[in-house]
Amino acid sequence: MVHYLQQANYVSALKVNQTLIMNLGVCLDPRPRESEYLPSPNLPEPFVEPVEQEPKNSEEESMETSAMSSKDCVKVAVRVRPFNKRERDAGSRCIISMTSNNISIQDPRNQPNSRTFTFDYAYWSHSGFTRNKDGLFVPEETGGRYADQANVFQGLGQGILDNALQGYNATLLAYGQTGSGKSYSMVGYGPNKGLIPTLCERLFQFFRSTQDSRQCQVFFSMLEIYNEQVIDLLSKANRSSGGLRVREDQQRGFYVEGLRRVPCDNAVQVEQLMEQGTRTRTTVATHMNANSSCSHMLIIVQLKQIFSKECITKQSNINLLDLAGSERQRSSGSEADRLKEGTAINLSLTTLGNVISALADMALGKKVVHIPYRDSILTKLLQSALGGNSRTVMIATLSPAEICYEESVALYTPICREGKENPESSCGE
Repeated sequence: MVHYLQQANYVSALKVNQTLIMNLGVCLDPRPRESEYLPSPNLPEPFVEPVEQEPKNSEEESMETSAMSSKDCVKVAVRVRPFNKRERDAGSRCIISMTSNNISIQDPRNQPNSRTFTFDYAYWSHSGFTRNKDGLFVPEETGGRYADQANVFQGLGQGILDNALQGYNATLLAYGQTGSGKSYSMVGYGPNKGLIPTLCERLFQFFRSTQDSRQCQVFFSMLEIYNEQVIDLLSKANRSSGGLRVREDQQRGFYVEGLRRVPCDNAVQVEQLMEQGTRTRTTVATHMNANSSCSHMLIIVQLKQIFSKECITKQSNINLLDLAGSERQRSSGSEADRLKEGTAINLSLTTLGNVISALADMALGKKVVHIPYRDSILTKLLQSALGGNSRTVMIATLSPAEICYEESVALYTPICREGKENPESSCGE
């Protein structure tokens, strides 16, 4: 199994060499720029009131099997996007190749030399596609290797949704270099809807189809973590100097005091709230991206399902996290305030990596003395979503261009652990 972001030693080494990975990730914008991708708080562990239940039908049983078989898992996917305008103008060539779940990155300065990594899922979206009459990007040939938005959702998003509907917390992380296609994968563009809107559509479709057997409530929250401060992206009030307070409750765990929870009845309302929140997110211009984010953005979809006949209540969180992108300082042109932002972002990324690594070690039966949830705001808010009976999936987006070679290797090397315990899931040279 591939594990996410073992960055503690990695970041320290980069600091020594003054090549600390900087921040400035792609802004999760409902209207991403075409050049980016296109070709020309917390609830406690799931509460279920146990009673004698009627036999499940085959559909319910299948969903439960899918969700439960994936609990306690951290899965990592990689997606390779097409060239963007900047790369086409530079005459870039593709240095990425994919075989099954293996990704090979060729060194443009030493072509016989390449690095190979293995992931749980790998999606090739660089070539082999066409636009149909509805504006959707689809494979040129039936059964072609091109992974469209529907394919990515089926592999990643459906498992997240199934897990949440069974009453278990679920988290979807988007990680990658600025301009690597995170916005397209998470939100989409035009009719090519990404993971978040598709997940919300399927969620409300499911609730409508099962409204005779359950009452459902959906609450939407949206925040950003900027310089280790929490900012409510749905609040019209002026931002306080210290941000919102993160508090801890014995029953609720860590939560954000004063964070808005907006009840939603349909997917359209969720998309409107996303647009509202994205407009207030902190962004700046860098050498890598004209509209880069300086923060992590977290969307929390809280579900409450009430089964009146069986007297059962299920509660769960779906956490949709757009991590701030990382580049080396010389690539992004970071200085002054940008350096301060980058330091805060790398602190939270490192802590997140340490937490997930510790959880993965526990799953392998290793003795873990301490899981450092309290070391950053991000990991505090994700504690209930990462531990216990939860499913965590990260999609790492990758530029195939030779001009992004250094950033690609630097970013994706720490995603993988050289898995001596499980050689079939190892990664490395």
